[in-house]
Amino acid sequence: MARTRAVDVLVGAAAAAAGAAALAAAGAAAPGVAGGALIGASLGLARPLPAYAWAVSAAGALLAAPDGALPDVALLLYVFAAFGAGRLAPHWSGLAALPVLAGALLAGVVVEDESAVPFLLVTGAAWGAGRALRERELVAARLAARVQELEEEREVHARLSVRYERARIAAELHDIVAHAISVMVVQASAGQRVAAVDPELTAQTFAAIAGAAREAEGDMGRLVALLGGEEPVGEAPDLTLVEELVARAAGSGLDVTLRLEGTREGLPAEVVRTAYRVVQESLTNALRYAAGAPVRVLLRGDVDALAVEVVNGAARRAGTLDGAGTGNGLRGLRERVDGCGGGFEAGPAADGGWRVAARLPRRAVLARA
Repeated sequence: MARTRAVDVLVGAAAAAAGAAALAAAGAAAPGVAGGALIGASLGLARPLPAYAWAVSAAGALLAAPDGALPDVALLLYVFAAFGAGRLAPHWSGLAALPVLAGALLAGVVVEDESAVPFLLVTGAAWGAGRALRERELVAARLAARVQELEEEREVHARLSVRYERARIAAELHDIVAHAISVMVVQASAGQRVAAVDPELTAQTFAAIAGAAREAEGDMGRLVALLGGEEPVGEAPDLTLVEELVARAAGSGLDVTLRLEGTREGLPAEVVRTAYRVVQESLTNALRYAAGAPVRVLLRGDVDALAVEVVNGAARRAGTLDGAGTGNGLRGLRERVDGCGGGFEAGPAADGGWRVAARLPRRAVLARA
């Protein structure tokens, strides 16, 4: 800052000396010489005090006016002052500078009875060049600010995208792992009780455990493929997946019934996958927190939507994993259903059990790919 001020002072002093010398060499009187000095000194004020600099220059031109038109050196300094007014002066001050500078210059031209056109052209061109440069820099500054704003928005969007993807992956893993582990834990506990008394039932128990593990392995493989950017391979899913899920749950010892109503053909793949996850999470929770309670699953289709309802009775006894829930499952289901443009409800049923219900529009505008 100090160095910049020193440069301004040196420029102003040198220009003031040059302006005074030019007027003195042209035979101007003392006021004219002082006017030449003011014109030069205004250049030193152009950067720190642009609104005052052009006024000082105009005042100098008026002082020199009785001696006629400005000599070449003083005129050149005056042109620089006009350029500085257009380039550095604030908006309204810069606009006012042009007529004032032109009028002050014309005063000397009129005294000497010369053509005013060349002087006005030179002054106006210098002011216009300065103004154009100022506007260009202002536009560049606004564009730079907009670029910075867009960059910040991009970073925020990137962070939100990462957070969304992490939440989506967490929901997928929860759906896969929680269901498989719940089935295996329940079956393993049952297997321990019957291993010594019923070898056939023990074999069925271990088969159920193996089936749950294979299902989880397949789901994990599809999740890994999805994370790797691969498109799903195979036919579009249908509600047969839900029927198979309910059948496996019944084979695992859960007292579950499935009722299918209405029109269920032609459902979008995302709707089928979401319905599958709603039923899967509900059966998992029934296994974990309401062991032995009956579970009713209802799928009802109409022309507009698919309704999914899973209701389980009150727990007959404390489950093995009772109290281990984190809420991630229901939260993930709500996000899935919201992503399909549907509605989701979960809460206690009238008989002390638990009810989960979702309505999934057939023609949903999907929020996620």
